[in-house]
Amino acid sequence: MSDAPLRRTPLDAEHEALGARLVPFAGWRMPLHYPDGIVREHHAVRRHAGLFDVSHMGELWVRGPDAVEVVDRVVTNDIRRLADGRARYTVACNERGTILDDLIVYRVAADELLIVCNASNREKMAGVVRAAASGRSAEVDDATERTGLLALQGPHAFDVLAKAGAPSELVSMPSFSIRRALLAGVDVWIARTGYTGEDGVEIVCPWESTVAVWRALLAAGAVPVGLGARDTLRLEARLALYGNEIDETTTPWEAGLGWVVKLDKGEFTGREALAQARRRPLERTLVGFEMTGRGIARHGYQILDEDGAVVGVVTSGGPAPSLDRNIGLGYVPPRLSDIGTALRIDVRGKPVDAVVVRTPFYVRPREPAAP
Repeated sequence: MSDAPLRRTPLDAEHEALGARLVPFAGWRMPLHYPDGIVREHHAVRRHAGLFDVSHMGELWVRGPDAVEVVDRVVTNDIRRLADGRARYTVACNERGTILDDLIVYRVAADELLIVCNASNREKMAGVVRAAASGRSAEVDDATERTGLLALQGPHAFDVLAKAGAPSELVSMPSFSIRRALLAGVDVWIARTGYTGEDGVEIVCPWESTVAVWRALLAAGAVPVGLGARDTLRLEARLALYGNEIDETTTPWEAGLGWVVKLDKGEFTGREALAQARRRPLERTLVGFEMTGRGIARHGYQILDEDGAVVGVVTSGGPAPSLDRNIGLGYVPPRLSDIGTALRIDVRGKPVDAVVVRTPFYVRPREPAAP
């Protein structure tokens, strides 16, 4: 464990004033939850609009004539065909074809891209991108500690944005797009992306202006939400968490992320290994399951078959507040991945019945709930 002091986001004092429980996370001091608790924060996002401080995430700007080429060689998805003002979810792999990190790449312009990476992988990814830029006409700027990042998520996120003074036309932004706008008098980037399974936006702003934007969104009706509900929300939506579902032992094919790998786009790091892995039968695959017996699955618990043999491991698990049931994700052999397959989860030495189910566990309604 590092003895380095925890980094603090620009909203650290705001979280303290709101009574948040602050915990270490990826080298940062972050809010786990506020006084109303995780379940109420979870429902606030599903039913109204929740506001997250995600300023711990890494922000890497790549600028220059070769910016697109540099980023395209680092990631598995096709960035060359990405239009200006649009974003794409992807992963970056090593030469073995396993996952260094999952990312969102925003193409602001032909010579300017923003990569948002996980906090725990920021230094690693900055090094990878800088290595790719070496000898090319591109510069890499790690702007993490000069940048605030907020996520406003939920069916009424755009109502809150409008009340906070954002331009009304933001509501017509396509999914996975990004544009500049004035919000609370601050020049920000607003992207229609998120990590909750709900509609909403992520807001990139100058570090020193983050408090003003945060306060304006809370005054407009957003509910502050911590890391606890962020995890239950993303689990219901079957969104991978680095260090749980994916890491440097995982291929995109195993994790169900093969759709972000474009083997025909040209050269990129890990392409040959990924092509070979694609041709081989999978030894394990990520599935979603529901607990049918009484018990809660947690990260690291063993998955058993009906005969009691260990066949896999739980990567994430817990209660699903939107569904009133206990759910989880885990790796099992493909023969045990069909919907309806019976499993057991070793919950502190007790085998508890579970069944493989379709994912995502939660899909947001087409029409937003009434305010």
